[in-house]
Amino acid sequence: MTRSELQNTTGTIVLAGAGKMGGAMLTGWLAGGLDPARVVVIEPMPSAEITALAARGVRLNPADAAPAEVVILAVKPQMFREAGPALKRWVDDGTLVLSIMAGTTIASLQDVVGGAVVRAMPNTPAAIGRGITVAVPAANVSAAQRTLTDALLRATGAVEWVDDEALMDAVTAVSGSGPAYVFLLAEELARAGIAAGLPEALATKLARHTVSGAGELLRLSEQPSAILRQNVTSPGGTTAAALSVLMGTDGFQPLLERAVAAATARSKELAK
Repeated sequence: MTRSELQNTTGTIVLAGAGKMGGAMLTGWLAGGLDPARVVVIEPMPSAEITALAARGVRLNPADAAPAEVVILAVKPQMFREAGPALKRWVDDGTLVLSIMAGTTIASLQDVVGGAVVRAMPNTPAAIGRGITVAVPAANVSAAQRTLTDALLRATGAVEWVDDEALMDAVTAVSGSGPAYVFLLAEELARAGIAAGLPEALATKLARHTVSGAGELLRLSEQPSAILRQNVTSPGGTTAAALSVLMGTDGFQPLLERAVAAATARSKELAK
């Protein structure tokens, strides 16, 4: 959301759930110029950082409620059925309801709280403004509401839109859960370095900087990831020897396919 768009927002924005992801989004909105007085936070166990925002004008757990312009659902999916009826007080037919809960369908959101629903899946790099979110709108979401949603989500990174809600399970498996796969890569690369004889501190530092540096190179380069990989790989060299293992029949590709399939299946189970 640009500063002017944030400053021009006049309706109430209700954030239900101010944990890591909800808190990251709120931080992005306020940094972008959103008037804190426009924000209501519903959070039964607010952190010290969220509580401190009340001094800036954010309304924390108010007793009164009225239909808002936007309600963002950032509670845990398993808590939604219990929390949903209370949140319905903030929703009428014209309210934009933006959900970032995994495995929670548009139909179930409409059933519990109503409004004009957008289902979205962000990921944890949103905490540093480097996330990516995929969003899918319900049929009754207006063009203006879609623009507002896009602006709110861009406060924490890139945004992609899809029209087929069935894609959201695979999106969850790839980008929603994906940061954990990268962190595991750094973890295991360090462990392999220790096994090869490196001191633990050095192996850990090498792994972290290698993964984060390669990620930044991938972000800034216009070349496909395959070309970047080939640029590191000299024929018959050390990288080629390692890649012969990683790209073998039991290597990265089939392993990641199974992992993403398992996460996709679990997302579908949560939706039930």
